[in-house]
Amino acid sequence: MKKSFYVLLASLVFSIGFSSESWSQKKSKLIIGASPVPHTEILQKAKEILAKKGIELEIKVFTDYVVPNLALADKSLDANYFQHLPYLESFSKEKKLSLVSAGAVHFEPLGFYSRKIKSLKELKAGDKIAVPNDVTNEARSLILLQNAGLITLKDPSNLKSTRADIISYKVKIEIVELEAAQITRSLQSVAGAVINGNYAIDAGLNPAKDAIVSENAKSAAAKTYANIVAIRKGDEKRPEIVELIKVLKSKEIKKFIAEKYKGAVKAAE
Repeated sequence: MKKSFYVLLASLVFSIGFSSESWSQKKSKLIIGASPVPHTEILQKAKEILAKKGIELEIKVFTDYVVPNLALADKSLDANYFQHLPYLESFSKEKKLSLVSAGAVHFEPLGFYSRKIKSLKELKAGDKIAVPNDVTNEARSLILLQNAGLITLKDPSNLKSTRADIISYKVKIEIVELEAAQITRSLQSVAGAVINGNYAIDAGLNPAKDAIVSENAKSAAAKTYANIVAIRKGDEKRPEIVELIKVLKSKEIKKFIAEKYKGAVKAAE
């Protein structure tokens, strides 16, 4: 009788131990880098959903466009979420990094903002207009200014255009190239500025309401410049990454984006 009892007890302990081990093995963790707004906010919502699926999401916040890709490449991060594909491809080529997109999540319309004027018709010769100084976002900004009728570019489709590619001005404005993260702080010292959506939102500006002109959410720019989750090449089929993208493209996240940002951020198709 005692022998049977101990055999049963040992079997039960083994079973519990095995079940606990199996459960712990199913739990996993992802470390993702992100810009504060809206990326981190969207990830916080995704974190709740992923937790129910046994995936812990640790979010590290970055306020620049350089460190998150370097941290991803050196494996300090499993993924990052702050940029569009043209920027990722340009940065990866320049730094010789093997980074790829795992999927597009949302689009932030690039907008022209001003603290001094309410219409582009108020611009005058000599006025300074700030634009981001990184390759893809500067070209994107100049294309926006061309579409607004302020300048003419040699090639409006060139995603590497700089101010040197401007061949004429409607009004002889001065294009000032600044780091994207610094532009909102400089808004008072220029006549106007083209600002990335996340930095505009972080500064309390709504691209849907406050921008004098902005990119059309249904335009080619919406597809070209959709914000993506970047990963290291080879991790495309990693289960946690697949689940992360699935959640970020879910109805729950799309609803969250629509209700929270009211048009300032659009979920990707």
